[in-house]
Amino acid sequence: MALFMEEKNWRFWDQSLSARKRSALESFAADDTLCELVGSQKSPPTVRTWVHDDTVVLGIQDHRLPHIDQAMAVLEDNGYQAIVRNSGGLAVVLDSGVLNISIVLSEKEGAIDIPQGYDMMVELVEALFPEADIDAYEIVGSYCPGSYDLSIGGKKFAGISQRRIRRGIAVQVYLCIEGSGAGRAEVIREFYEAGKQGEETKFSYPEIQPQVMASLSELLGRDITVPEVVLDLHALLGSPSPIPLQEAEFELYSFYLKRVLERNEKMLERTLE
Repeated sequence: MALFMEEKNWRFWDQSLSARKRSALESFAADDTLCELVGSQKSPPTVRTWVHDDTVVLGIQDHRLPHIDQAMAVLEDNGYQAIVRNSGGLAVVLDSGVLNISIVLSEKEGAIDIPQGYDMMVELVEALFPEADIDAYEIVGSYCPGSYDLSIGGKKFAGISQRRIRRGIAVQVYLCIEGSGAGRAEVIREFYEAGKQGEETKFSYPEIQPQVMASLSELLGRDITVPEVVLDLHALLGSPSPIPLQEAEFELYSFYLKRVLERNEKMLERTLE
């Protein structure tokens, strides 16, 4: 697995249970913190797992929908809270059946360009599910479509993103492990329908087709759980001892959390003006 398997001394931070009831904003702050820690080589390369309950993470363009207040009401009616990230991408669904994995590396460890970062995550997912024939290309009709959508038989189950800060690189993937992929996509279809109401917009929002999305449990025809995949990932890394944030690292985390919270608050204020 090229770059990923070359590293033998991974720091592993599992938040697949501990973060569930918390705001997903805390996870974005955690990855920003790790980027600086790993980028400055105060921490070794890190893999973090995280899960959040019933949250829709919106992108900057989402909050510019002409009827965003009605779109937000759709999410609330479906039991989701919404946050806005100050980065690229569009709406993504998080819940207890969606596992997020972040790989955080230092730019100092070698020239890792953007395609290499994506390829590294693709290789990791392929190693976790060796029985699957996984493709990486944009799935038209999915939510948050991109050139590194991961699919099986034309049905998307994952999306990959990257964030680079302070010489640190965070490559993130969301994996729809359990439940209905089409059910999640239907919520986002309703969100955009309510937000656009047929109006022309400068930005081209995706026309969601729920049938092009599925979970890995559905695609592989067996019950797969988030805890099972976390254990498989831990074993793949060589079963390192889990290392959460240490006391000396919390000051930096507090800085990034405050920044993320303030940005989200400003975005939501603009969204509902």
